[in-house]
Amino acid sequence: MCEKCKGNYYITTPIYYPSANLHIGHAYCTVATDTMARYKRLQGYNVKFLTGTDEHGQKIEDKAKEAGVTPQQFVDNIVLGEKGVLDLWKLMNISYDRFIRTTDDYHVAAIQKIFKKMYDNGDIYKGKYVGKYCKPCESFWTESQLVDGKCPDCGREVQDAEEEAYFFRLSKYADRIQDLLENTDYLEPRSRVNEMVNNFIKPGLEDLCVSRTSFTWGVPVDFDPGHVVYVWIDALFNYMTALGFENDKYDDLEAFWPADVHFVGKEIVRFHAIIWPAMLMSLDLPLPKKVYGHGWLNFNGEKMSKSRGNVVDPYVLSERFGVDALRFFLLRTFPFGSDGNFTNELLINTINVDLANDLGNLVSRTTAMNQKYFGGVLAVGGESAELDSELNALAEEVMANYEKHMEAFQFSNALSEAFRLIGRANKYIDETAPWILAKSDETKPRLLTVMKNLCECIRISAILVSPMMPDSAQKILDLLGVPENSRGWNARCYCADSEAVWNTSTGAPLFPRIDMEKELAALEELSKPAKPALEIEPYAEETVDFDTFCKSDFRAVKVKDCKNVKKSDKLLQFTLDDGTGTDRQILSGIAKFYKPEELIGKTLVAIVNLPPRKMMGRESCGMLLSAIHTENGEEKLNLIMVDDAIPAGAKLC
Repeated sequence: MCEKCKGNYYITTPIYYPSANLHIGHAYCTVATDTMARYKRLQGYNVKFLTGTDEHGQKIEDKAKEAGVTPQQFVDNIVLGEKGVLDLWKLMNISYDRFIRTTDDYHVAAIQKIFKKMYDNGDIYKGKYVGKYCKPCESFWTESQLVDGKCPDCGREVQDAEEEAYFFRLSKYADRIQDLLENTDYLEPRSRVNEMVNNFIKPGLEDLCVSRTSFTWGVPVDFDPGHVVYVWIDALFNYMTALGFENDKYDDLEAFWPADVHFVGKEIVRFHAIIWPAMLMSLDLPLPKKVYGHGWLNFNGEKMSKSRGNVVDPYVLSERFGVDALRFFLLRTFPFGSDGNFTNELLINTINVDLANDLGNLVSRTTAMNQKYFGGVLAVGGESAELDSELNALAEEVMANYEKHMEAFQFSNALSEAFRLIGRANKYIDETAPWILAKSDETKPRLLTVMKNLCECIRISAILVSPMMPDSAQKILDLLGVPENSRGWNARCYCADSEAVWNTSTGAPLFPRIDMEKELAALEELSKPAKPALEIEPYAEETVDFDTFCKSDFRAVKVKDCKNVKKSDKLLQFTLDDGTGTDRQILSGIAKFYKPEELIGKTLVAIVNLPPRKMMGRESCGMLLSAIHTENGEEKLNLIMVDDAIPAGAKLC
């Protein structure tokens, strides 16, 4: 196959639960996946890079209810809203080719067909689930699988669950799954295999509960109303529905399936290494070529979690240090298969040492010397020495090792190889001393070759780091004046002695050195909880006796009509159904907070036994309840609204 077209390559991240508090840990896996996708594109592959959001399940239904919105509104806001999932991927320069949401119509319809197929072939049957359920992980557990009575994955409390449900015959595939894990390279790193086999398969693989009836936010089982499909069936099959499996939205399943690799966090390896292949076996479908379970990104030794108060904001870090520096740090510092301990000190030190001192300094010194000694133009000619051959040999060795590490998803090791070349080039400057060679016309040919060798080392290094730092790599290649046909994978070979002419330029430092002490203090200040901008009215000092309070008659009222009162910029006139059969009129001074059309159909709360009073010549019979406060110096008011299921006239107590 020609170098320009190496074939198709399909790589995925897990689809993420749409959290309202995205942190750097969420970006870690996706940055790694993006790096691999960019590397494969660089090599000449036709890449399909899939990511998305897992939007169904009980915990989303519960959170939406707490927020007073529908589940769809809840996930829409987090996926599409400011600093949501799509915003974070844009910030982190994620070059995904396709984004799937499990609420997409085509996916929902496909999941219903998939569930029915497994039911029809006898691998799904109806029963009753009795056991333990972890709502945050959306995982079912047996008593023996719990650790100290809690979820073995997240350590949180589990709840008793008992409901009618459908089950998938997971136990039927235990032997085949064990053989897959132990005798192939399906799951990596290898340490994950022992964990799956010893913890889940050997103790006895039980059938899996694959439907729920205790909530409704999910893909409905279309042949049995009241059941919704277990979210992990919904989530796992996204890898195929996003290519057109059981739908006509897309048509590239044949080109890209089976997937070349699923990158997943170690906490969901069980689903991808056991449940996923078993369901594919049930449908007689090809298995993905590989699942790679990476470690967690911890913060000061603990997994990042909002509940622990240790989340790290990627927006803050990117603004202060740059997206490429943050991407580089994640991949340079932590071996991808292992856990990594994130600290701000480590981040700053990595930027200062690797990017500012080594790479940034090499680029700045080289382009500055080119400008000073040759006006930025390195013409044909020069004089070589034995030292140049050593540099050439090292570059070839580095490129071979880099490719080997990238193919094994060892991004940290791949970058170490690139920085071997960068470090050697910095040493080459000291060994050749261009500032001395520049003093004599006789040594100018040697100086020309030295500068060409430095430019070539930088060019190759920029190509090697481009999957990790795409924007910075392009800036470096621009400073060197490298033509487009010398920026790709096929141009990675060392060729400093070519007849090419270099036209370099200088610019601002790519990676300014950071003042560690000052920056840590600033980050600590930013991490402090914001002072509340909310001001509330002071509590009344005068007390009201209980009997007097009980005389107030609070009722639910439905807004039939609402309109502005002429010649008043404060009053709204409400026509209300109070359950008596006779409309009630109440005037309220809230016109600057609400438009009349926003309130029609709402269920409000009113005190209905106040004596009528005249306002702008109109009678007002009662008072609507509202909450008032001051936020950031601005007065805010919210009418008290209750569930529309409460009938008009219902007494509130």
